[in-house]
Amino acid sequence: MQAALLHMVYPPQCVACDAMVASDFGLCGACWRETPFVTGLVCDQCGTPLPGQDPGHAVHCDDCLAIARPWSRGRSAMLYRDKARSLVLQLKHADRQDLARPAGGWLMRAAQPILRPGMLIAPVPLHWLRLLRRRYNQSALLSAQVARLSGLDHCPDLLQRQRNTQTQEGRSRDGRFANLADSIRVHPRRSARVEGRHVLLIDDVMTSGATLAASAEACLAMGAAEISVLVLCRVAKEC
Repeated sequence: MQAALLHMVYPPQCVACDAMVASDFGLCGACWRETPFVTGLVCDQCGTPLPGQDPGHAVHCDDCLAIARPWSRGRSAMLYRDKARSLVLQLKHADRQDLARPAGGWLMRAAQPILRPGMLIAPVPLHWLRLLRRRYNQSALLSAQVARLSGLDHCPDLLQRQRNTQTQEGRSRDGRFANLADSIRVHPRRSARVEGRHVLLIDDVMTSGATLAASAEACLAMGAAEISVLVLCRVAKEC
């Protein structure tokens, strides 16, 4: 009853454009059509859409064939363009922490093929200086939502950034990996939680995969059994 009355006074609005919608934390029809959700056949390591029909076995994109990934499987909910790019930038830089809730649902849909019982969910970390300026880690907001919806174990501070790396924007693929080298470690007080576990790493955007690779390598160095990755958006061209 209270919810119905609240909706009469404050009708649910689209999280992207404020148009009225049927339920809270949703997209209107127009924004939904402009949001490039990933569907169909995808790369089994990063979630990039691929052409063709499901062959019944894992397939991989050119990037994942060319780069040795330190994780086994991965998925992405959207491509990083159009409304998806706008939503990520608002979550990341405009204090739109409310966007984590619908994003968690989109991530859960994408993650279904790779979720496993007993997984430990952890976000890609921010350096403490960047966290101080932004006040929150958008990846941790996303990982908390996925953990809540999946019922899996969550460790928001599993990983730490040991140094404040420079921005990845404008760097080549090799430059991105070099910039992140030895920059991430498992929190010394959390090492027991990662040993022997299958860790699901969550980030907002994957471009080259350098940040996820550094995070995965840190977990594996501390005894993680396996790593999977899940991102809200993948930077890629549609096939």
